[in-house]
Amino acid sequence: MKKKAIGLSVVMILVVIMLGTYIKNQIEASEAISEQAVSYEMDLNQEEGLEKGQVAPNFTLQTLTGETFTLSELKGKKVILNFWASWCPPCKKEMPHLQKYYEENAQDDNAVIVGVNITHAERSVDQIKTVQQFVDSFDLTFPIPLMEEEGVDKLYQIITIPSTFMIDTEGRIQRQIVGPLDQEALRDYVKNLD
Repeated sequence: MKKKAIGLSVVMILVVIMLGTYIKNQIEASEAISEQAVSYEMDLNQEEGLEKGQVAPNFTLQTLTGETFTLSELKGKKVILNFWASWCPPCKKEMPHLQKYYEENAQDDNAVIVGVNITHAERSVDQIKTVQQFVDSFDLTFPIPLMEEEGVDKLYQIITIPSTFMIDTEGRIQRQIVGPLDQEALRDYVKNLD
């Protein structure tokens, strides 16, 4: 009888140990799944895209001055990413405001204007000369990357110009504005960026 009680006690202890181990493993597995879900959500937020909070799609273009421009190198600054063409009347209306903001407010606001010219859509034989004449006529001093081939406009789904993207210091899109902006609107939009 005593041997049966000892044997039964040993079996019970083994069952309790196995049950405890099983429960512990289930809890650890559940925590691992939760951590993966959080990690996956964080990865989704790192994806490039045009939605608010997504990382602005990166690109590299040559500027009108011959330098290489890469958008991601501006991380840490607030970016006003503007798409335009010289033949576009609203773009012409907007340019003095962009330049004035750039001269008077950009440095204080930790902001930079990037004026991407949709060069492949310029309506002249010498597209670069046309862009240079436009830039000279408005005394533009902010960077002017040249999109000589389609690509970046497709990446940013540009249908109407001017189109402007407000990008925060983390490189995330916070707003898209279609149509011309004035200096006051630029200032307001930039103040709302982190």
